Amino acid sequence: MKKSLRYKLLEKRDSLQAEKKKIKETAIRKRLFALKEFKDAGSILFYASFRSEVDTMLSIKNALKLNRRVILPVVDSKKRELNLYEIKDVSELAAGYMGIPEPYITRKRKINLADIDIAIVPGAGFDVKGNRIGYGAGYYDKLLSGTRAQVAGVSKKELTPDPQSPPPFLIALAFDEQIVPLIPDERHDVKMDKIITDKRTIDCRKNRRTIH
Repeated sequence: MKKSLRYKLLEKRDSLQAEKKKIKETAIRKRLFALKEFKDAGSILFYASFRSEVDTMLSIKNALKLNRRVILPVVDSKKRELNLYEIKDVSELAAGYMGIPEPYITRKRKINLADIDIAIVPGAGFDVKGNRIGYGAGYYDKLLSGTRAQVAGVSKKELTPDPQSPPPFLIALAFDEQIVPLIPDERHDVKMDKIITDKRTIDCRKNRRTIH
């Protein structure tokens, strides 16, 4: 079921006309930078947008101008995991795994997930409770596993926050066309805290408490 839903959502995202897509991305970017959690964040994990994903390159540039610590992932395809590196400028990005822009800088800039305030997470689709359909490789699931313990659909962060090592706040950027009524979830799935679309900001934590 997830596979067919992923295909339909990606097909819908790919079909967005270029001008319409740019207008939507501008609205998403404005909502992101107006978000309190984003304003308060000192370190932000971005993804480098690829193909028809919501563009992040301008957001990365603007975050750097605001003197935020900007971190991006590098794919280790052998271990099937993501390593995280801080960048100081977008010139430090080069085509990496599958042509996706990645930091090429040295391990001196390697960052632990625990040191990140906000993680911007890509995906093919989402529902309002924060459930996510990725691209099937499981890289982000592996990266984020252990940051949340799902209990009755509420994250560990909401129940017992650890001031010593709080998990990053998870934000998804999506076109409103990528939001569906329900995505089947499994116990190991990590839910988003908020989803920002071109039409709305969805508080997934609130929806998990009120939608049954």
